[in-house]
Amino acid sequence: MAEKMKRLNRTSRRNFTTYGVVILAYVILQFLGSDVLKQGGVLSFTIQGMLVPICAYVVMAISLNLTVGILGELSLGHAGFMSMGAFTGTAAAMALQDAIPSAPLRLAVAMVIGAAFAALAGFLIGIPVLRLNGDYLAIVTLAFGEIIKSIFNNLYVGVDSSGLHMSLLSDKTDLAEGGKLLISGPMGIGGIQKISTFTAGFLLILLTLVVVFNLVNSRAGRAIMAIRDNRIAAESLGLNITKYKMMAFVVSAALAGAAGSLFAMNYSTIVANKFDFNTSILVLVFVVLGGLGNMLGSIVAASALTILPEALRQFSDYRMLVYAIVLILVMLATNNPSLRNLWTRFAGRQKKEAA
Repeated sequence: MAEKMKRLNRTSRRNFTTYGVVILAYVILQFLGSDVLKQGGVLSFTIQGMLVPICAYVVMAISLNLTVGILGELSLGHAGFMSMGAFTGTAAAMALQDAIPSAPLRLAVAMVIGAAFAALAGFLIGIPVLRLNGDYLAIVTLAFGEIIKSIFNNLYVGVDSSGLHMSLLSDKTDLAEGGKLLISGPMGIGGIQKISTFTAGFLLILLTLVVVFNLVNSRAGRAIMAIRDNRIAAESLGLNITKYKMMAFVVSAALAGAAGSLFAMNYSTIVANKFDFNTSILVLVFVVLGGLGNMLGSIVAASALTILPEALRQFSDYRMLVYAIVLILVMLATNNPSLRNLWTRFAGRQKKEAA
């Protein structure tokens, strides 16, 4: 009993530390970007423009960590759920522009709609996919991510007085006078009102952490981790493998959809090719670099690796080469047993001194 309480206290401390770091980072960035220090703040316009994408990528990293780190399944189609949320949420926001004049409320509604459609896509994809394991699951999720991208690349959606009109491959919506084409196939969505804010991104990160931490620390979360650790043993105890895997997969997809809506409405134009295989791999790098199952690590990795390419822009043509070298060195350092043991001893010594 005492050991159980100690473990719960350790988990609670880790969770509250994560919340604290996120809140502290938000307060510091808001202060640095305000007019308190000097006209326009001390944050450059480039960094201020990257705050919303950073928030979106942080949510993506946390949500993928739920699938890869907690569930233990490798998914390579996470960008597909992001695109589902981006296109459905943004199209809804544009269609509701007159009905909901308040930008924050419209953004919230768009993120809810994006999350709902992404969760539905995750459920439909999960039915066949979650019966697979390992490399097979990774390949099939990759294929589904590309299918979703291809669908939005060829989808035309418009709205007029008679409702929604959709067509594939070419524009056959035949909108009435005054109608609006929301999704224009390979041209994506244009004329987006940029209503995403850093505060909205911060709140979405907190909501994501609350959902993930509560799921992980619940009975369902323990069942999910039991399946990850030993599927056969979990099945022998009577756990419904498909149910718990589907639960983690759908929650992960829904959070990615909300992140996609936030991300898309930070730009005036969004196209399906933005959410390709490279985006899925980038988010997976955030998760691996930050540590499987380590949500704070995912937050730090997503933030650092989103800013790093811009910080290296002074190297011009060699920017991505330097980025790749830095990434390799960090990966080697974080996976070095000697460095990990050194950090463990240092942390242990700090605890003893504090006691």
